[in-house]
Amino acid sequence: MTAAALLTGRRVVVTGGANGIGAVVVRRFAAMGARGTVLDLPSAPPSDLPPGWQAAAVDVRDEDSVRAALAESAALLEGIDGVVAAAGVVPSWQRLADLDLADFDRVLAINARGVAATIKHAAPLLGTGSTVTAVASLNAWRGDPNIASYAAGKHAVLGIVRSAALALGPDGVRVNAVAPGPIATDALRSRMASRRETTGLDVTEALDQAARATALRRIATAEEVADTIAFLTSDLSSGVTGQMINVDGGIQ
Repeated sequence: MTAAALLTGRRVVVTGGANGIGAVVVRRFAAMGARGTVLDLPSAPPSDLPPGWQAAAVDVRDEDSVRAALAESAALLEGIDGVVAAAGVVPSWQRLADLDLADFDRVLAINARGVAATIKHAAPLLGTGSTVTAVASLNAWRGDPNIASYAAGKHAVLGIVRSAALALGPDGVRVNAVAPGPIATDALRSRMASRRETTGLDVTEALDQAARATALRRIATAEEVADTIAFLTSDLSSGVTGQMINVDGGIQ
């Protein structure tokens, strides 16, 4: 099987698919033969969707919105074979002493509760051989002094994935996660630029510093993350569930 045919016939839902890693997943999946729906906020409609892909609105903080969007997707696609939970947010830097607990709740509502709601309402729609892949982070296995809410939410994602794998495994549904390291999306570049006063690094210097922290001496790409998700969505990973694959260039 060639990469171009890896996901032929797969019907996939991607939350957070309008921008960033989620949008790259949509393009890569379409190139591999999948069709699907892109679920994102009404204020962030996707543009230039590939053939076979449609958009639907969702706010993953709202359980009713998640339920309705997944039901709409199942109707549009006449079934769902794969879910990619890529919706997420990275907060501004906050030390614990200055932690805004309202913002903490907002981050967890999107990054953790949103994943749980997505899996909850996708599960009844998935049959044997279906997959769920959540986009976690290297902060699912290590902390960060500046973004405790993000680390807490991504740690929670790993727990949700491991628990869902046990719950859905008897039905033949596999649940995994990927853990990207720094990925040079527009959002990351913007955050690096906003942190220059604190770090003393411009965007190019910050990206170079991140690259030097990896075994490969480069940061991973969004395409590499999407390809790993494609592997977990395909039959090539038929014996893999409850796992998180790091896609970070070898950060230790």
